[in-house]
Amino acid sequence: MSREKIVAGLDIGTCNAKIVVAKFREGNSFPQIAAVAQMPSAGLRKGVVVDLGEAAKSVSQVKELAQKSLGMPIDSVFVNINGSHLNCRQSKGVVAVSRADGEISEEDKNRAINASSAISLSPNYEILHILPRRFSVDNQSDIKDPVGMRGVRLEVDSLLIEGLTPSMKSLAKCLQEADLEAAGFMVSALAAGRAVLNKRQKELGVLVLDLGGATTNFAVYEEGDILHCRVLPVGSLHITNDIAIGLRTSVEVAERVKLEFGSLRPSQNKKEMIDLGKMGDAEGEEVSRHAISEIIEARVNEIFDLANKELKKIDRAGLLPAGVVLCGGGAKLPGLVEFAKEKLRLPVALGYPQEIEGLVEDVNDPIFAVACGLISLGEEDEFCAQGSGSSFEYFKALKPWAGKLKKWFKSFLP
Repeated sequence: MSREKIVAGLDIGTCNAKIVVAKFREGNSFPQIAAVAQMPSAGLRKGVVVDLGEAAKSVSQVKELAQKSLGMPIDSVFVNINGSHLNCRQSKGVVAVSRADGEISEEDKNRAINASSAISLSPNYEILHILPRRFSVDNQSDIKDPVGMRGVRLEVDSLLIEGLTPSMKSLAKCLQEADLEAAGFMVSALAAGRAVLNKRQKELGVLVLDLGGATTNFAVYEEGDILHCRVLPVGSLHITNDIAIGLRTSVEVAERVKLEFGSLRPSQNKKEMIDLGKMGDAEGEEVSRHAISEIIEARVNEIFDLANKELKKIDRAGLLPAGVVLCGGGAKLPGLVEFAKEKLRLPVALGYPQEIEGLVEDVNDPIFAVACGLISLGEEDEFCAQGSGSSFEYFKALKPWAGKLKKWFKSFLP
């Protein structure tokens, strides 16, 4: 790594676009946050680009804002991938150890990981991440790193994350229109986990829920590895829409009501009334805060029901010792932590970016979890999306594939 390296993480959300810029210096343990920018975004629906011009304009605007704060141009970014098109599946890769003496080399490890990606994909889908979880050497299983061990047969259990190719092309084109190069990319749930979880939480078993505007990103870690990943198609925008319908008011008024009076404590607000006229509603009716809380509770209840359903699929419902870490803009809803504890039957806490220095107060917010997770990718001199597991060892294991990935990403561009 050079003496100083500038790294930018771009979180393109349905409601907001956020950039966090950090400097990596020799001798510093953690990245130094140097600039932070956030602006409303447009052109995306459920985390996917649907209007290229509007999305590129949003990215350009937030980039320019960050450049003014940084005092220098930003040419490349690590960017998040979102959307309900993302899928994950378990896969195995098996190879014969190549050396005559049976000692397993880095090349053998890489071949096994690559073999686990040899699967049949749905039309228009690409593998975005190969996350090797554990290896087996002959009859010995649950091995974290087999290099240097001796055996005949090497097997790896991997988690593959795949996404829709047209969505990736749109994302690549959006960055190109904003004069940005993709240094690398990662699905939002994994990026959030990198920022807000510590090693002990990942070992014990933990769920990270990133509550965004139109989607909720879901990732479960156990024994230090990613166990399951999903994008739930519900977010805080749905709460706003529910309030607008329930109160028969505009979406703009509903958003103000949610931000200023939204809560998950309906029993405490039975007598308090809110004048919608002061919030911008033309008719100016009064509504009870209790009614608003009940509307919010119904939608949040759906989000946690979906999360519980995913946990049941992997037999982890109520069985994660490190509990749940909430991040994203929706995580700051008053009463959400207590409500989540009751619904998920697990300990729950808000997640804030960790292991950073510099302008810490500017990113000390659950909404910057994904962007801060993306800048952590810059610790590696080479980045490979297929190696983006729970530790940087996965990057190193797959560095030979970094060049191929870069060519693959550039192939999306005209």
